[in-house]
Amino acid sequence: MIILLSALVTALVMVILFLLYYTARRPQLQTRQHLEKMIAEAEAQRQAEKQQKTKVVPLGGKSVDDYHYMREQSFKERVIRPLVISVENWLMKFAPREMRTMLENMLLHLGMQEKWSINRLAAGWVLCVAAGALLALLSISALSPLLVPQKIAILVLGVGLGAVVPFLLLQSAIQRRKATIRRQLPEFLDFLCVSVQAGLSFDGAVAKIVHRMKGPLTEEFRRMLRDMGLGMDRQRTLTQLAKRCDLEEMYLFTASVIQAEHLGTSMSRTLKIQADNMRDRHRQAVRAMALKAPVKIIFPMVLFIFPAIFVMVVFPSALTLLKSLNQ
Repeated sequence: MIILLSALVTALVMVILFLLYYTARRPQLQTRQHLEKMIAEAEAQRQAEKQQKTKVVPLGGKSVDDYHYMREQSFKERVIRPLVISVENWLMKFAPREMRTMLENMLLHLGMQEKWSINRLAAGWVLCVAAGALLALLSISALSPLLVPQKIAILVLGVGLGAVVPFLLLQSAIQRRKATIRRQLPEFLDFLCVSVQAGLSFDGAVAKIVHRMKGPLTEEFRRMLRDMGLGMDRQRTLTQLAKRCDLEEMYLFTASVIQAEHLGTSMSRTLKIQADNMRDRHRQAVRAMALKAPVKIIFPMVLFIFPAIFVMVVFPSALTLLKSLNQ
């Protein structure tokens, strides 16, 4: 009953906050709609005058009203998006200032700096902390009566879990992405070496491979090509690539390519050496994982395999012994 009442109160508070924000944003939205309508009418009048002068029929036979309807924004753009941005900016005030740099680094290593915003992540972190505190309060009300130190401990534990769990999830996603990049790098370098030896330039070989492969590594190289197309030099793009991946193998690869470009040495020979080096490192990493397997399998064996073996081997002997003792 207490949990249901708390959920209803939380839902009521959220609805009230939504109505307050919508009421506060409504005059601005109405003014924006009025301005957009005036701009659309002026554009329509200009198009009509232009059509009267040139005697050109609109494309597809559509009227000016159809173009006005196409230019109108959806409900999501007019109401939902401004409301979400306002809530994010309001929740951002409760987040620590040092969190911005931390989230920027996490987004950079996660490859989501162009899709996710720092304000949204910070707002999500604040909501997680609030959710942890709410669950702690519900637990306290459900487990009552409790002493005051116990209540404080449960509340601190809930807030701490709400604050730590989002960062743990982000770190786990970053580690999985790094493992995928490390696994794709030897194959990528083999293709790159073969393409350069076949006569393609470094940029052309990278562009050719990017169109044929998928994964986080190809996305990073695609972004590198895009930065070079915007006018950034190769040294800076390679440095940014290594910084985004944050792997020792990538730092070695980019440093060797930059050094070969500066010294004027053979790019194909440099890539061949790097491909062989990455293959050796990947082989050593696989061997290290294989050597760790016996240690990791001890705990499942102790917990699941040994009890079953104990029951199968010892239980019949124990039954025989008990029967002999009873006789």
